Amino acid sequence: MAPTIRRLCGPEVVPWLDRLAELRMRVFRDWPYLYDGSPDYERQYLEDYASSAHSVIVLALNDTEVVGCSSGLPLQEADPDFQQPFVTAGFDRSEIFYFGESVLDAAWRGQGLGHRFFDQREAHANNLGFPHTCFCAVKRAQDHPLRPAGYKPLDQFWRKRGYLPRPDLQAFFSWKDIDQNHETRKTMQFWLKQA
Repeated sequence: MAPTIRRLCGPEVVPWLDRLAELRMRVFRDWPYLYDGSPDYERQYLEDYASSAHSVIVLALNDTEVVGCSSGLPLQEADPDFQQPFVTAGFDRSEIFYFGESVLDAAWRGQGLGHRFFDQREAHANNLGFPHTCFCAVKRAQDHPLRPAGYKPLDQFWRKRGYLPRPDLQAFFSWKDIDQNHETRKTMQFWLKQA
């Protein structure tokens, strides 16, 4: 049976924060993020969404178990490091809704939930009057030693949704990979959809 999709806004997400933090940590350990995170950091990150009156968190629920989630908020409310590439490029940030991450337990992939996450977030952004939506994804080397054999990036999926990569819009974040002893800087490539 397909998971139930539930869309939450702002403070409605508070009761779910611990479960979302655990899911994010587990899913982001996989390629391409290879993220060795902490529950405290994840909860703190998610509290930005809980404190925003215009944010959205889309849950995929198997009964009461959270098997996936997707997030978004106005770009002007996102981390300043996400905003800076748009400031530098001369965009009006007030017209852009930023899609945070989508995470989905591996057992539930390939069932159309990625589309449902985008549908819900785009509907939320449209209801708020945003003409543009964006997200970013980590860029990894093709010859990275932890790249799984046969890995297929999501580029075609994103293009079919109307998003185009913007090489001129990149952010840089540091985190500790699962195979490293310290944080390293990562390049995040933005993808933009214009109405």
